[in-house]
Amino acid sequence: MQRIALYDMDKTITARPTYSAFLVHAALRLAPWRLLLAPLSALAGLAYMLKLVSRTRLKEINLALLLGRPSLARLEPVIRDYARKVVTGNILPGALDQIGRDRASGHRIVIATASFALYAKAIAEELGIADVIATRLEEAKGGLLSNRVAGGNCYGETKLDMITEWLADNGIDRQSCSITAYSDHVSDAPMLEFANVAVAANPHDPLRQLAASRGWTIADWRAG
Repeated sequence: MQRIALYDMDKTITARPTYSAFLVHAALRLAPWRLLLAPLSALAGLAYMLKLVSRTRLKEINLALLLGRPSLARLEPVIRDYARKVVTGNILPGALDQIGRDRASGHRIVIATASFALYAKAIAEELGIADVIATRLEEAKGGLLSNRVAGGNCYGETKLDMITEWLADNGIDRQSCSITAYSDHVSDAPMLEFANVAVAANPHDPLRQLAASRGWTIADWRAG
């Protein structure tokens, strides 16, 4: 039986979120003046809190404000530099240990994250992980970055849909594989429910409570 280990990324593998940090990192290197648009990004965040825009649209707005549409050729070294920065200073040792144990026991390691595939794939490559399920952008035109999300934000039920799609694309029958899933956030309840083994890793309180009620394993990779 094939064994698969699904890992959320932000605050599951990493100590701190990567999304805003990536936007700031890229803006500083490509167009520092765009940081002057940060108040508009804050207004977009308020609009999201008031349910005037979706989480997906909020991501698109922030990407457009802080990155614009740089050429992929200019952006690629910035992404690589950011991935190295994350791996050297923002990875939980306990997460690396668990990934190592899963590898040793024959699991196929997959990162499933709401972060942009744009940089999540680069982080995964630095960690030696080939499989990534993440929020994708529309195909670049004229060599310029698109700031429009394609296929939905990889979050909640949509993340589970993308996992199911990934299984089908890779010719994996759900009934003939065993899945272990790790996440820190209750929004990943659909993924955790889908798994054979669910682990609440570094959980915030809502997920900790849900895990206790479901009998899921609770792990804290932040200690030590």
